[in-house]
Amino acid sequence: MGSKILIVEDDRNIAELLTRNFEQAGFDTEVVYDGTNALLKAEKTRPNLIILDLMLPEVDGIEVCRMLKRNPETQRIPVVMLTAKGEEVDRIVGLELGADDYITKPFSPREVVLRVQAILRRTAGEKVASANSKLRVNGLTIDLEKHQAFSQEGLIDLTSTEFKMLSLFAGSPGRVFTRSILMDVVWGQEYYGVDRTIDTHISRLRRKLGGFGDLIETVHGVGYRFKA
Repeated sequence: MGSKILIVEDDRNIAELLTRNFEQAGFDTEVVYDGTNALLKAEKTRPNLIILDLMLPEVDGIEVCRMLKRNPETQRIPVVMLTAKGEEVDRIVGLELGADDYITKPFSPREVVLRVQAILRRTAGEKVASANSKLRVNGLTIDLEKHQAFSQEGLIDLTSTEFKMLSLFAGSPGRVFTRSILMDVVWGQEYYGVDRTIDTHISRLRRKLGGFGDLIETVHGVGYRFKA
């Protein structure tokens, strides 16, 4: 059995196109056509990844993503947003809600498959982390097995992408990571994102870290580093 992809798309032609390409690539797929059934199916079947259109009947994709990321049962499922909206504000809203990627229509089915494969490789790598592997740096504790980060105040609520970034930074304090390196490590070499994507995730991660957010330093014109 391959990884399970839940496709949430009200355009049946697009849903069929995606289904055919994913199944040819060895994935198992399920399709729902509205936001209400997307939430029900995600919690019931726990897919490995969700392809989520934004323009949906009943409950729109933005609200579906928000509810998925608030639900402890589904918040770790990677989400790739798919929509005809191409404006930067829509991409940023999706990323702010915790989406792992954002693809605009019209799209190349092969590109969608490649991006999904990159995300699944990254999440699979997180799951095989050593059972006793923990990072403790600058007042933060990062549990690589449980995919959780803690400060003195308790658990820090992070998405899978934010956790990956924090783990990367904390594992190499003082090292400068360029945006291209961050994109390769976090999303995979097939990722086709832009610098703004990294900046958005860093901004959100800093906010969630609260007083520890200053540990992530901007190296102007280069990238980011974690204070040694």
